[in-house]
Amino acid sequence: MTEDNIIDKALSILKERIRTPGVSISSPDDTIRYLTLKLAECEHEKFCAMFLDNRHRLIAFKEMFHGTIDGASVHPREVVKLALQFNAAAVVFSHNHPSGDPEPSRADKQLTRRLTDALALIDIRVLDHIIIGGIQSVSFAGRGLL
Repeated sequence: MTEDNIIDKALSILKERIRTPGVSISSPDDTIRYLTLKLAECEHEKFCAMFLDNRHRLIAFKEMFHGTIDGASVHPREVVKLALQFNAAAVVFSHNHPSGDPEPSRADKQLTRRLTDALALIDIRVLDHIIIGGIQSVSFAGRGLL
C-alpha cells in the first residue's frame, strides 16, 4: 500500500467519523486531523469552511478560495452567501500556510474578525479558525482569539 493510499484511507475514515449522522463536531482533534490531511501538502494557500447545523453536525466542507504561496483573497460576501445556502448555524474556517509555519498573521486575525462580524449579523457562529502549517496547527478558539 502506498503512502497516498494510506492518506486516502485515513481521510475516508475521518470523513466518515465527522459526517456520521447525529455525530456533532465535538472533537477538535478529529477536526484538526481531517484538516491536516486535506491541507498539509498543498503548495498554494487554500481557504476552507466547514458548515455546521445547530447541533454542530457537518453539512458541507468547501474549499472556497485558492491563492498563491503566501495568501488567498477571501470575500466575506461569498462566505455569507454559501452559509445561507447551506442554512448553516455555525462554521469552522481553516486555511493552510504552505511555508509550514501555522502562526496566524495579522491579516489572518483581521479576516477572522471580519468574517465573524459578518456572520454574526445573520446569527451564524464562528466556532474556530484552524491554520494548518505542514503537520502543525493553530486553533484560534484554542488560543482565545475568537
